[in-house]
Amino acid sequence: MTDFQEMLDGFHKRGIKFVLDVVVNHSSDQHEWFKQSRSSRENQYRDYYHWWPAEKGTPPYRHSLFDPEGAWEFDSLSNAYYLHTFAEEQPDLNWENPKLRQEVYDIMKFWAEKGVDGFRMDAFQFTSKDTTWPEFPKGHEKDFIKWYGMRPQLHTYLNEMYTEVIEKYDVFAVAEGAGSTFKDAHDLVDADRKELQMAYHFESVDMSRTPDGYTFDEFKDVFTRWDSSFADKGWIAIFLSNHDNARLVNRFGNPSPEFRTPSTQLLNTFLLSMRGTPYTYYGDELGMTNIDMPTIEEYVDIDAIGKYKAALKSGMDMNEFMKILNYSSRENGRTPMQWDATPNAGFTTGKPWARVNENYKEINVLSQNNDPNSILNHFKKMTKVRKDNPVLVYGKYDIIQKEHPEIYAFTRTLDNEKVLVLLNFSTKSNDITLANIGKLGSSLINNYPAVQINGDKVSMLPYQAVILKIEK
Repeated sequence: MTDFQEMLDGFHKRGIKFVLDVVVNHSSDQHEWFKQSRSSRENQYRDYYHWWPAEKGTPPYRHSLFDPEGAWEFDSLSNAYYLHTFAEEQPDLNWENPKLRQEVYDIMKFWAEKGVDGFRMDAFQFTSKDTTWPEFPKGHEKDFIKWYGMRPQLHTYLNEMYTEVIEKYDVFAVAEGAGSTFKDAHDLVDADRKELQMAYHFESVDMSRTPDGYTFDEFKDVFTRWDSSFADKGWIAIFLSNHDNARLVNRFGNPSPEFRTPSTQLLNTFLLSMRGTPYTYYGDELGMTNIDMPTIEEYVDIDAIGKYKAALKSGMDMNEFMKILNYSSRENGRTPMQWDATPNAGFTTGKPWARVNENYKEINVLSQNNDPNSILNHFKKMTKVRKDNPVLVYGKYDIIQKEHPEIYAFTRTLDNEKVLVLLNFSTKSNDITLANIGKLGSSLINNYPAVQINGDKVSMLPYQAVILKIEK
């Protein structure tokens, strides 16, 4: 705790705010609450978790995201099954129990009093359960969020949390997940709801789960729809990668030696020029890439191993499965941070939990710090551009030539200020003709030395990303 306080105080001295991850859908099976809960059916902690007495027979099927056998696990100690939406070592907490909810609020108050500035609520949309345990139709899990997320009672609990913690301590809260509709998202984050300040929607990261990828039209459509829905009310997160997905450049850019740098710079320009709060995942400011792991023996993540077992059980073509896993596994995004060219990329002198990507000698912080044209230095420049230009944070978003097959173009407008963002998502040079947009002025940022403008026509190089002022 002394180390934690020193870290937090150091952040605050530097003007950095700290958001703490809070996991309250489940606890560890080693937590004292669960040890007490499973010790006896009469224990005071029994109702902190979801139990199904074995004498009632097999409980109604519930899907587990990590366990191909399902979400109920038999525990012989009290002759009952407990629920685990994730791993069997992660029993779900019973949010329908007001005593449990108060325990969680007390935990949050403890950290708020320590000085943390906010909370990220892990897997929060799944916390509320229908404890009458109705039968769900076969195959329902294909629409997991609809069946397991965003029960109406969740809003009551969030109102409680807001009154008990968020409002009282003036802290920020963001939920992992935003339901499955725009209404779900607004019900979570609109200020007059007094619930959360922000939520993540997963439609953007869900676009590229397989090597087949996504269509460019789909990419533009997803971000345009979500911006439109939150144009007048509410606030959203903007992101393309996180701890549950493969690397940004592999999924949305081009990891080849020729295009890794400009395509990652383009993606970071995009994220930092959209309305909303941008989230960057570690290593994406360097263009860290997927790690090649073609055999299941190389994986240590429970998610990958669970999916492999489920694929085997269903009779899937395992060669095809491994091809998809190698591309999409979240282990790609969890390799050690690449600081320098020393052993283990400077991450540790010990043995890391997962092996370091072999390209750490070429892709690391030290080498990129010394290169003015690196992904890292472009990211620093783009961060400053966003901070210096509120139009990129709050400005109205308007897409231009949505049908263009290679270029994503949009304007941001705030009061009398207007800028144009041009992104060439292509290995080829491309042109875009911009009629009736106004006079193009100086560039705020460009990942190439120059951009070619001839009248209304802008010619762009492969993966070029430029933001231009529009003069009145």
